[in-house]
Amino acid sequence: MSRYWSDVVNTLTPYLPGEQPLLDKLVKLNTNESPYPPSPRVMDAISAVSADALRLYPDPESVALRQAIAARFGLQTEQVFVGNGSDEVIALAFMGLLKHSLPLYFPDVSYSFYPVWSAMFDIAHRTIPLDQDFSIDPAAYPVKNGGIIIPNPNAPTGMLMSLDSIRALLQRSAESVVVIDEAYIDFGGESATQLIDEYDNLLVVQTLSKSCLLYTSPSPRD
Repeated sequence: MSRYWSDVVNTLTPYLPGEQPLLDKLVKLNTNESPYPPSPRVMDAISAVSADALRLYPDPESVALRQAIAARFGLQTEQVFVGNGSDEVIALAFMGLLKHSLPLYFPDVSYSFYPVWSAMFDIAHRTIPLDQDFSIDPAAYPVKNGGIIIPNPNAPTGMLMSLDSIRALLQRSAESVVVIDEAYIDFGGESATQLIDEYDNLLVVQTLSKSCLLYTSPSPRD
């Protein structure tokens, strides 16, 4: 089958997740796996779903979920888009919002999937070095660009950009999209979702696969 691959496949450097040792009774922190079983509330909610409903296609616009997310962050339902994980949402952003004549910019130490998407979608890209303390300086990013994507907190450094720094980045890049990838925001920091109404060039991406996995752990309230 490999002889049918597109030419671009041969130029890609695959994204490699953390090491996956095949051992029993191992808690893999590198994949954010919870050592606890799901909350009884989660299991009750799953059990309450009608088996008859599972044979039907879900709402293609995910209205109920988008309404819940919008209520959680103080947004309008129309401001929320959902996908099959943040990787899919970011991939769609690369295709639909970040492919332009000017290059896309992101930190030189950040999520290692960004260069893979750039190559896959034939997007010219440049990396910006971190400061000596591993922080991200908004002034280091060119005013003219094809877009910017930054993890916040950054991965793997764990450094957080303040909302003031994100505002500065958005103001400098008013003619292009700035994507703030907040996969780890719940572990510390303020979400940039509160800036969405201020800046129409801001896209904030979150995921359920990090902190929300921990929400299933048993607690006294269960």
